[in-house]
Amino acid sequence: MSEAGTGPARAAIDPDDVARARRLLLEERRSIDNIDAALVHLLAERFSHTQRVGVLKAEHGLPPADPAREQEQIRHLRALADDAGLDPTFAEAFLRFIVTEVIRHHERIRDEGATPG
Repeated sequence: MSEAGTGPARAAIDPDDVARARRLLLEERRSIDNIDAALVHLLAERFSHTQRVGVLKAEHGLPPADPAREQEQIRHLRALADDAGLDPTFAEAFLRFIVTEVIRHHERIRDEGATPG
């Protein structure tokens, strides 16, 4: 029983509940780690393709950035995010970060006169 003014009595913590929570936490973290690894591999594959795009653009005198395509990608990704229950604003920020890096790579490829390897 709690005294007046000290708030509700704190329930006893069951050690079995804590142990179960720790096991569940470990399982969730393993899943998160697996997803992070998959994301890294997917990003590596994506950048492999965008590097080839950069070479094609450089070889044919096309600009490193394609604002119309970027806007279409953003619209599409926002819709996908919304359908998946992911914050579309976050998804857009993530894509903009990636596209900025891709454009930087394309500019470097153009400036270095890179050709397919």
